[in-house]
Amino acid sequence: MIKANLISVRGVQLEVKHIPGPDSPLAAAAPPACVFLHEGLGSVALWKDWPEQVCQALACEGWVYSRQGYGLSDGIADVRGAGRRQADYMHHEALVVLPELLRTLKIAKPLLIGHSDGGTIALIHASQFAVAGCAVMAPHVKVEDISIEAITQARDNFDKLRPRLAAFHQDVDVAFWQWNDVWLSDAFRSFDIRPLLHSIQSPLMAIQGSDDPYGTMAQIDEIALNAPHTHLVKLANCGHSPHKDKPEEVLQALKYFSSSLGKIQRH
Repeated sequence: MIKANLISVRGVQLEVKHIPGPDSPLAAAAPPACVFLHEGLGSVALWKDWPEQVCQALACEGWVYSRQGYGLSDGIADVRGAGRRQADYMHHEALVVLPELLRTLKIAKPLLIGHSDGGTIALIHASQFAVAGCAVMAPHVKVEDISIEAITQARDNFDKLRPRLAAFHQDVDVAFWQWNDVWLSDAFRSFDIRPLLHSIQSPLMAIQGSDDPYGTMAQIDEIALNAPHTHLVKLANCGHSPHKDKPEEVLQALKYFSSSLGKIQRH
């Protein structure tokens, strides 16, 4: 198991894990580094060994990090008060924190792989910055009633969720409430990144499960509507975590997507 380290980004200690790529005498031929962006309750640890599997399959190096308040990264003071996340928190992560992280790690034009909130962050980043490609699983481009219902249920069942989440976060209450409170706020109901999607020039793949309790196929259909070069992958009998429910299908989709990055052009 590769250990994670802490690095300072904008004065915040973030948990980061590096997955070395294969040695290659032709550095110019090396594929882009993968940067993994976790879900709303995710962390470096919650990905488990899936990023390593991806990097091995794609023959590339990878970077996994926990956003502030998640995993072993610095916490958030008064997370339900003065430190409460605002409705634009994913924009801040995508346009302020992630660019600085990439500069700190000296990563140019990564292949972003994002899940749920991490997928949304990847899309926002790709709309404003050059990336080699953007692969998102169960992203949110707008707020649906089904999402609010599932997140409300998570809030009501938090006492049962806490012990399971505690294995992946040093402060499980900060991790949970920073996500849950903002999603259930009145201000967040108007969250909508569809106007940004037409600006994404990089190759784009969006994956959605048919049985996702947090979102419908409309999420990725909207991506393709606004960015017609999007490659859609729709998985039957699959919930909110395609990489866990359908690991082989997702891995094959990523291998195909990665192999065609230099060939995909937006028209």
